[in-house]
Amino acid sequence: MTWLYLACAILSEVAATLSLKGSATVPALYVVVVLGYLGAFAFLTAVLKRGMGLGVAYGIWGAAGVALTACLSTLLFSEAFTVAMGIGLVFVIAGVLLVETGSHAGEADPAPSGG
Repeated sequence: MTWLYLACAILSEVAATLSLKGSATVPALYVVVVLGYLGAFAFLTAVLKRGMGLGVAYGIWGAAGVALTACLSTLLFSEAFTVAMGIGLVFVIAGVLLVETGSHAGEADPAPSGG
């Protein structure tokens, strides 16, 4: 359920951000902006209450949000998507994966014994 809430937080934030861009021509989208950001923070709060680490949750939320927003803004708003942007997104996602896997490394290691 934690991962579902995180996915909902990501999708809510991306919808709000894309609507922010769209609200320049369709002011009614401000409703989606406000509800999307409120929903994103509510879902992120639920994720944290279920025990996911803040650095991991925020990293995944941020990286996935950046990647989805960049890709969808290319499709929806015909914004440029360059090779450099693609490489940057790969690095952002790789960094978050390292944070995620690194957060579990300490859990698997047995405590050092004295002696």
